Amino acid sequence: MEQTRSARYRSLVEAEIAELEALRRQSAEDRAPVALDQQSVGRLARMDAMQVQAMALAAERRRAARLDRLHRVLQRIEDGEFGWCDSCGEEIPDGRLEVDPSAQLCVACARAQER
Repeated sequence: MEQTRSARYRSLVEAEIAELEALRRQSAEDRAPVALDQQSVGRLARMDAMQVQAMALAAERRRAARLDRLHRVLQRIEDGEFGWCDSCGEEIPDGRLEVDPSAQLCVACARAQER
């Protein structure tokens, strides 16, 4: 992959990593254990807080998985493997990589794998 193209994708991936890390820091409070709130009365307030916590934890798991994939993209760029299909060795089109830079298969191989 040419240098300018891989530099562009590196920049896109690094920006997404920074955004996900910022979201991770912002949502830390929502993931904290649910404490009894003396201001809120009743079981429903606690259940609401527990639901918010569960949703925040699920979102964090998705963010962590995405961060892991993006860090692997950076490694593939470093290794010169980014943008090439792991299955057939053909170049993955920019359109696919712009939608998902962590794509490791071209469209044809991804479709074949889904069958």
